[in-house]
Amino acid sequence: MRTLVLAAVLVVLPLLKLGATPLASLYDYQVHALDGTPVDLGKYKGTVTLVVNVASHCGFTKQYTGLVKLQDEYRPKGLTLLAFPSNDFHGQEPGTPQEIMTFCSTKYHVDFPIFEKVDVKGPTKAPVYEFLTTGFPEPTWNFCKYLVGKDGKVIKEYPSKVTPEDKGLRADIDAALAAK
Repeated sequence: MRTLVLAAVLVVLPLLKLGATPLASLYDYQVHALDGTPVDLGKYKGTVTLVVNVASHCGFTKQYTGLVKLQDEYRPKGLTLLAFPSNDFHGQEPGTPQEIMTFCSTKYHVDFPIFEKVDVKGPTKAPVYEFLTTGFPEPTWNFCKYLVGKDGKVIKEYPSKVTPEDKGLRADIDAALAAK
């Protein structure tokens, strides 16, 4: 009996990732800003959120321009963009936090929150991405997007090729903003 219990524990423990059980809402998570400051995502509760994994040296990096425009257009309506730099895809985000912030602010004039660099896929993915990918595909490249409703639940995932100008993405954002 003891052997059977031990075998079950050895199979289940890696699956649990010890303490990384996904929470009920994106807005239940604590993360760190790019400068290391703790951030409670609960401050975004009640808004519609678009979470994007970003990288400075990627073919999709030019999407920053569209993301800034999207944020400027939809911020007054209740949309917040949250960016998580990731170096998971061919080392396309090698920079330090200061280098990432300088790049984003000077080249693209990013004014939405940028958080610490995290893993967005695989066994070491950050807890917030563990949540985002529960029931949705994990990112296959940089600039994958997750639309999150006012309740903190993921509505839809958009692969990297879906740009911020995409009519379907914008229609989904409009519908999420209109939802009670």
